[in-house]
Amino acid sequence: MSCIIYPSPIFGPIYSRRLGISLGINLLPEGGKVCSFDCLYCECGFNKDHRSNTKLPSREKVKTELETRLHQLDSEGIKLDVLTFAGNGEPTSHPQFAEIIDDVIELRNAYCPSAKISVLSNSTFIIRPQVFNALLKVDNNILKLDTVDVNFIRLVDRPNSGYSLDRIIETLIAFKGHLTIQTMFLKGNFDGIELNNTTDQYVNPWLEVLEKIQPKSVMIYTIDRETPVKSLQKATKEELNQIRDKLIAKGFQVQVAY
Repeated sequence: MSCIIYPSPIFGPIYSRRLGISLGINLLPEGGKVCSFDCLYCECGFNKDHRSNTKLPSREKVKTELETRLHQLDSEGIKLDVLTFAGNGEPTSHPQFAEIIDDVIELRNAYCPSAKISVLSNSTFIIRPQVFNALLKVDNNILKLDTVDVNFIRLVDRPNSGYSLDRIIETLIAFKGHLTIQTMFLKGNFDGIELNNTTDQYVNPWLEVLEKIQPKSVMIYTIDRETPVKSLQKATKEELNQIRDKLIAKGFQVQVAY
């Protein structure tokens, strides 16, 4: 099974189809995956296939290696668009996530003040006050909401036990617009069940919740790399454009990655 496991704690820069030239910050172990979701479409594969014997990178290691890389890029004249928390799982699960955010802001201001700080999160830990407050400090607080159908979430995103969609939505609303919602649209089947969250059955209730959340923007995207479940399919350009047009009609800023 093909998958992508990123270096830790710093990787890139790489070109992101959504964010531009991005230096990655991976708060998960080298060579392993740690995530509170186990998505059928994850480019890093399934959690069970990438257990790691190594520890999470420490706050000190992240800061030291990030400063070294930023100094190198600055000396080479390479300009970054964004510093992105991403990688092999859920970045906000790191116990020192909030403190690391403060360190990254400090280093960004020193080495590349025009670069944005982005966090790509599946939203599961936003109910923790320290995570919520840390995310208020970043430029691009990008939070996942693939649907508002809990059965679809449990089948496709496969969250850990204890996941509460209602609490997640309440907390998304509490950001008062300081967030971007990211949503994966896909089709296919899994265990004999047809999957397609591009239909009105899923899109219309999702739009109603977005009107309550009032994010500053919405990112809609589809599968870009190989997935651990081979029966999944990309949403078509036409399907994404129809969803885009519905979002625009309701006044949302929209970014589409086909």
